[in-house]
Formats: sequence, C-alpha cells, structure tokens
Amino acid sequence: MKYLLAHDIGTSGNKATLFSTEGKMVASEVYSYETNWFNSVWAEQNPEDWYEAVQSTTARLLKNIDPADVLGVSFSGQMMGCLCVDREGQALLPSIIWADMRATEEEAFIRSRIPAEEFYRITGHRPSASYSLAKLLWIQKHHPAEYKNCFKVLNAKDYVLFRLTGEFVTDYSDASGTNLLDINSLQWSQRIADAVDVELDKMPELCKSTDVIGSLTPQAAKETGLDPCTKIICGGGDGSMSAVGAKCIAPGDLFCTLGTSAWNASSTDHPVFDSSMRTFNWVHIVPGLYVPCGTMQAAGASVSWLKDQLAGLELKESENAGTSVYKRMDEMADSAAPGSGGLFYLPYLLGERSPRWNPDARGAFIGLKMETARADIFRSVYEGVAYNLEIILRLILQGDSPESLVMTGGGARSRVWCQIFADIYNMTIRIPDNLEEATSIGAALTAGVGLGVYESFEVIDDFIRIEDEIKPGVNNAEFYRDRKSIFEKLYQALSPVYTDMAAAQK
Repeated sequence: MKYLLAHDIGTSGNKATLFSTEGKMVASEVYSYETNWFNSVWAEQNPEDWYEAVQSTTARLLKNIDPADVLGVSFSGQMMGCLCVDREGQALLPSIIWADMRATEEEAFIRSRIPAEEFYRITGHRPSASYSLAKLLWIQKHHPAEYKNCFKVLNAKDYVLFRLTGEFVTDYSDASGTNLLDINSLQWSQRIADAVDVELDKMPELCKSTDVIGSLTPQAAKETGLDPCTKIICGGGDGSMSAVGAKCIAPGDLFCTLGTSAWNASSTDHPVFDSSMRTFNWVHIVPGLYVPCGTMQAAGASVSWLKDQLAGLELKESENAGTSVYKRMDEMADSAAPGSGGLFYLPYLLGERSPRWNPDARGAFIGLKMETARADIFRSVYEGVAYNLEIILRLILQGDSPESLVMTGGGARSRVWCQIFADIYNMTIRIPDNLEEATSIGAALTAGVGLGVYESFEVIDDFIRIEDEIKPGVNNAEFYRDRKSIFEKLYQALSPVYTDMAAAQK
C-alpha cells in the first residue's frame, strides 16, 4: 500500500494524517503547542514548535509502515501570519499569528496611502491588522534591525517547507492572505508595496499549491524518519484548503463550514467583488480558481455561550442520561416553532466581520415577551446565526440560485440546525461523512495531484461521501423569507447605538 501524508498546521497544534492513495484515512496524530497571548490583542508562536510538531507526528505515524511507501507530504497551514527569517532561515522574532491585532495604526496607514476600493480590487480583501502586511509594517516601525535583516516573510507551512527542503516558497492561496498579492495577476503587488514602502524581495517565491518543492534534505529525513526520496508538495492556506475537503472544487460549488466561527464560500473562475466590500477572496488550491468567502465571528461560539449561560438544566439532564448536552439543546430548539415565537437573536458576541465589518456590534435578543419560552430562546440562537450567514451567502452568489451546498464543521452534526439552515437558505444541505477532516483531506489530495497519482481534484469522491441530504421545508422556506428582512432591519436600527455604546465604554 502507498500513502500520502497531510499536515494541518493550525493555531492550537498540528494534526498529521496518513491516507492511502485509495483515499482512506489510515491513522492520525496530534501535537499541541502554545500561543503566547498578551497585551490584550497580541498573539505569537514559536516557529520551532511547528517544525517539532511536524517532526514528532511524522515519526509516530511511520512506526507501523515502511517510510518508502509514503509518496509525498503536503500541508494546510494557518494563514495571515508574519514570520521574519534571515538568509539561513533563522527566525528573527516570534511569529505574529493571524489572531494578533496590534497593528491597527499600520492598518490606518495603509488606508491613508491607497484608496480602499482600489486595495480591495487588487488583493480581494480589505486592509486589516489581521493580515501579514500590517504586521510587517509594525515590525518595520518597532523592530527596524530585524526588519532590515529579514530575508523572507513566511507563513506557518512556508517555514516548515523551508525546514524540510531548504526552499523559501509560498503558494498563491497563502499569499492571498497577506494583503500583498494581486489576485488578478497572481503576482506580488508593486502598487501596494510602493504605496506603503515595503520591499517585495522580502516575500518568498510564488508557486502553485500542487507544485513539488523538492525532496527532503538529509537532516530533515533523519529528523522525521521519512525516506530521503519522499517528495514535498507545497500545499496551501487552511481557508482555501477547506474548500477542497468540502468538495468545492469546480465553478459553482458551494460550502459552509460551521465551527466556532463560520463561513460560506464558493469556487469561481474569477474573483467576486462586493460593491460594499463585505466579502473577500482567497486564491483556490485548484489552479485557475478562486474562493469568494465571508466569515462571521460567533457561530458555534453563540451556541457555546448559550450552553454555558442558559443551558444548565439541559446540562444536568444530559449528564444524568449519559448523552451530549448539545443533543438536548437540539431537542429544545426543535420543540419551538419556526420563528421562535417572534424572538430574534443578533449573533454579534465578538463584534462582526462579514457582512457587517463592525467591531462595535454586540449580541442581542429582540422580541422577548411574557410568553417567550426557553425553547424559543434556544431556537432563536440557531436561527440568528443562519440569518447572518444567509446574508453572506447571497453576497457571494450575486443573484445565482444554486440548489445545494455542502456543510462541514462540528455544527453540521446537529440535524436540527442543518434543517434550519436548509429552510433559511432555501436549499438542500449536504452532509459529508468527514465533518472535521476537510483541511487534512484537502492537503492529501493536493499531494496526490501534485505527484500525478491523481489526474485531477475530482477524485475527492474517493476521500469523502455525502451521507445525508436535508431539504428545505416548502412552508418554512416561505415563512423565513419575510423574517430575513426583519433581521437585517434590526441590525441597521441598532448600528448607531453600537457606536454610542462603544464610545461610552472609553
């Protein structure tokens, strides 16, 4: 049997997964590492931890197989970071990861140097402290010596690629999360670099996700236990890689990932630009395609909040019955009628990205009355997340009306929630068998395509299968149509109040 090895270098750790070339998951290993959170909005990681995680998990997976049977290794990695390394690949500073928001002044500087819409049309994104460019500008200002000695700026998987092969590269998908890539030409943007005064030669060489970067260095082969002839395939950023693992590999395909945060995305052969810049675009793992996307902050997080604050009775009942509290919460939500007795929930516990781009937005229950039941509160949370994501979906579709989309992530385990999505989206929700393996599956498939083991990404059907389809209820879909417009009006009415509330907190 021959194998493909996928590494998913995430925020909390690395998950290494071994797949057979027939698409079957053989084994997986997880290695956790720390994030240094400080100064309220700072978040850093030690890049050595990433490599140690890859090294350790690889060695453990190879214990029961012949290393020569591993044909290739590829990666999915956390995006939007900033790691400055010297010519020898030594880290000059800890990596500033995607969650770090210290560079707000640098974000404002970017906005002052280039019109927002022009920037959006070049990069597919708004300028933001979340992205690599603002972080690099912060280093330029606060660590000028390290900036001067910086040879390349890398993301997580790019650093591991260097440690394995000695090559400084990144792929188009990860590059599309830097705020420095022209997603139209797939080149580093000289226009933006000139506007903010950064040197493009600090950025790594661009390549396709499916490109074979090379073979292992002798030292990397010794450290990982892999055969020296094993090929290393570039891989990509986790945002785009999740599309591959959700069967979103051809123009018109759609998926939604329902986790702590959540996003809708599609595959297209061109970037999709929203006139109000409410959505954004990644470059796809599949050559020639893009991933128009919109992410909301508190999807599963809203349900977690509901569990922690209001589901004490359900928690006790589930403990006594030996079942999941989420199953009991689903039953509560399902017992309420669609519309939650007139109650609306605005899911803005963490501010909001898409479609609001309002850090001051806050959560709210609107429509409480004496007869409001606990079940109504539960269902309103499920509905509020779906309303918000439906707005994002419509922005991405730009008038198209597809019949179905694939739902992944932990939230897709809730059939009740998926039925609510089907009704509010008015489309069939398709549930795959591997709900939380999308990025690992995507990385393994990318390795196989890069090596020529597979002719195309269409062999995704060998890796996952659709095990359930949830169709919209005709009456419910009609019922929710009017309520979606009320949800939008509620946010718009509260928007100026959010601004006043934020000012009052200062």
